[in-house]
Amino acid sequence: MGSTRYDMDARYDRARKEGYASKSVGEIFTQNAKRMAHESMNPNGISFRESRDSAVHPNSVPIILGLDVTGSMGHIPHELIKEGLPKLMGGIIQGGVPDPALLFLGIGDHECDGYPLQVGQFESGDEELDMWLTRTYIESGGGGNAGESYLLAWYFAAFHTRTDAFEKRNQKGLLFTVGDEPCLKTLPASAIREIMGTGQQTFTHTELLKEAQKKYEVFHISVLHSDQAVRADKGWKDLLGQNCLSIEDYREVPNVIKEIVCNKFKNGTSGSVDLGGFNNIQMF
Repeated sequence: MGSTRYDMDARYDRARKEGYASKSVGEIFTQNAKRMAHESMNPNGISFRESRDSAVHPNSVPIILGLDVTGSMGHIPHELIKEGLPKLMGGIIQGGVPDPALLFLGIGDHECDGYPLQVGQFESGDEELDMWLTRTYIESGGGGNAGESYLLAWYFAAFHTRTDAFEKRNQKGLLFTVGDEPCLKTLPASAIREIMGTGQQTFTHTELLKEAQKKYEVFHISVLHSDQAVRADKGWKDLLGQNCLSIEDYREVPNVIKEIVCNKFKNGTSGSVDLGGFNNIQMF
């Protein structure tokens, strides 16, 4: 995937013609009316999602964005459709990274939700990216347990993605999760089998983080819009250190991701990301 080109002008024109700004979440995310995930985003049976080089994108940069679609975080994909996506992809390209390949994940709660993981494809074209976003089911679930399943993004990245960046150039991709809850601490083998179709091993969240970090620089963006989110943010900082980025305004999510991606590109793509002047971003 990822052999098409992102057209910023076309993206803005389409958003205007399709009236995203005036449409409700239900009108844009048509799976909501069906109360089920789109079959193409069901991870069960998926072997790999691949970010490959092409004639159009000879130096693909794999980026995974896992959005929490439970409860209050369910509006973030809606805002990305309306205005965030052009800021994100357009900003990355204008910032000097010509070949981004972006994979969207919908993240829920594997202990409570019917669809705790929804999976798109690595894409570089505006139409393809819009397709995966509008197919996302905003389940708005979750529960009163200890967090959400951000560790599913790490599991999928570690065991179900392949990238030319890593295999050909030994370059890590970038993985972002966005949310306002703690990360659940255990992913049982039974949950993996239910979600993916196969799975024999139970993992802790720290084990999955280490596995994902072999191929990706891993970040979490904490959206500090509640007391619970502020409490969760401390745990994320203990887990990820400077790779936990804290914001109060969710509309800053595309800007934060753009800055991280462009900073990595400008400072060389073979090692760790140098966060430079925006360690522990606080958009207050």
